This record gives sequence, structure tokens and C-alpha cells, in this order.
Amino acid sequence: MNAASTPVSASAGAVGDLHVWWSEQVADYLRLRRSLGFKLAWDEHLLGRFTTDLAERDIGVITVADAVAWAQVLPDGETHRPLTRAPVRLTAIRGFATYLHSLDPAHQIPPRDLFRGYKQRPTPYIYTDDQIQAVLHACVQMRRYGRRDLYPVLFGLIAATGLRLGEALGLDADEADLDHGTLTITRGKSRDPRLVPLHPTTTAALRDYVERVAPSRRGSPTSRPAGLGRFFTLPDGAPLPQFHVHHAWREATTRAGLRTPNCWPRIHDLRHTFAVNTLLGWYRDGSDVAAMMPVLSTYLGHTKPDNTYWYLTATPELLGLAAQRLAVGQVGRP
Repeated sequence: MNAASTPVSASAGAVGDLHVWWSEQVADYLRLRRSLGFKLAWDEHLLGRFTTDLAERDIGVITVADAVAWAQVLPDGETHRPLTRAPVRLTAIRGFATYLHSLDPAHQIPPRDLFRGYKQRPTPYIYTDDQIQAVLHACVQMRRYGRRDLYPVLFGLIAATGLRLGEALGLDADEADLDHGTLTITRGKSRDPRLVPLHPTTTAALRDYVERVAPSRRGSPTSRPAGLGRFFTLPDGAPLPQFHVHHAWREATTRAGLRTPNCWPRIHDLRHTFAVNTLLGWYRDGSDVAAMMPVLSTYLGHTKPDNTYWYLTATPELLGLAAQRLAVGQVGRP
């Protein structure tokens, strides 16, 4: 059999032939794509399972309904579907279906936006103050050269300011004005630089970091790290790679008892925690949250205000406070 003579269905006795036919189509498709430089190891696995399911159900043509149904099937023993599982599965099927459709229009191609709703952000992990302190303390216990000096300051800065990891690592030495307690962020998602004011305790921690890890920077007229290059670097002055940071984070969160097989708190959740705690503080203080939201949006470097308003639904407590304000007309938008 071949795709030019697609078996729309087969008798029960011909299911074996249908298995062979689907295997041939998958092999032909992968051979074509790999000749163009694609590896597709995971696609091969997914398409093998998908076509086996079709063959066992006596189906010889791809339909959108069958593709969507299979993409959403949960493995045995699982009761929760990761947000990315169905879109990843459907993407693999879409490529295969497009290939078959070019040979036989009976095959349907699943639309690209079917799982748009599954792209919603997962609920962030919101750290308690004690958990953050435990992580920073774990960093101090690290034995490798430089880690005990570097990572408590780096992670503490992200927790205290809500910076993205890329923004912290991209910070140039001369963009940290420790005299005036400000950072100039030039490597954010927005092309426009933004000024980030620092709490005095954060400024003091950064100044102490400079004094301890870079004695040659002492005495700078402006109390800034002297010279060019990044603020956070490897011992030889080279930029600090993200994979080094993520490895240190895994070690620190494991030492602190936060990382378990079912819970993997992320560095980016420090940013979420900062935003959520800022909003909680405003609510508890009776501030006009609607009026303050643009301030937080600018501070975080959000190009779209909706990205900041999303935090109002990030935790049950925030959602409850927002609902209470909404009930008395004190929230400008949900």
C-alpha cells in the first residue's frame, strides 16, 4: 500500500496490513524530513504510537477529530496533563498529516491554533521569605570557588527586584550605579532601557559583593564596579553562562529542601514572587492598585500591561483580594 491509495478503513482481519501501511507512511515521511536535516527522534516515537492507535481502531486516514483525541490522551496512571503535551503531540501529527495530504486530500490537517488555550501560563511557585533565605543560605554552603560569594547576591538581587535572569546576567558593570542605588537595564525584552531603583539593603549587598569579589574595583570615584564587562562574571571575568546559574540553582534548592521529584521551583519564580508580594502589599495597605499597576508594569519591564494584570490571578490570596476590591468598585480591571 502507499499514500496514493489510502485505505480509509480495513476489516478486522486486515488490521495487520494496516499496521504495515501506517509504518511505511511514517518511514517515508521521516526519510524525507531527515534528508532535509531534521532529526525527529521524538516525532518518530509519537507518530509510531499515533499510527498504532489508528491501526488498532481500523482507521486508515487522519482526521482532525482523531488527531485531537489522541493528542489529549493521558498515559496510564496520570491524572494531570502538562500544558505542553497536547500541543507537542499535535505538532508532530500536523507535519505528518500535511505530508500525507499532499499525496491524498482525504487526510485532514489539524489547524495550528487548536490548543491555543493550553498556552496559558502555569501557576507560579510563590516563595515564602523563609524559603528564599534558605536558598540563599544554601548558596553560601556551596564549596566550589566563587559560588558562595556570587550566587547569594545574584539570586538575592532577582528576589529583591524581580529582574529576569537574562537581565541580571546581562547587567554591565557600569550600569550599576551604587552611589544612587539604581540599575539601568538595557537587555530586557523591551528595546527601551529602564531604570530600576534599589532598596538600600540591596545596594549595600551589591557594594559588599564588589568589595569582596573584585578588590581592584575599590576606591572607584562613583563606587561603581570599574571597567567594562558584566557585573556578574566567572572568576576570569568572562560572562556567567546561564547553564552555570541553573546548575547552581538546582543544587541550592535541593539543599534547601525545596526541590522534590514533584516540585521544581524555578529561578523565574523569584520574579513572580516579587510581583505577587508587591501587589499583596498594596492591597493590604489599602493602596489604589489600579492606579499603581502601570508603575509595577514599568518596573518589571512589561511591554503589555496585561502581563502585569495576570499576577492578580496568580495566587488564591491575590485573586480573593482582587475580588473583594472589585465588589466595592476599587479595582480598575480584573
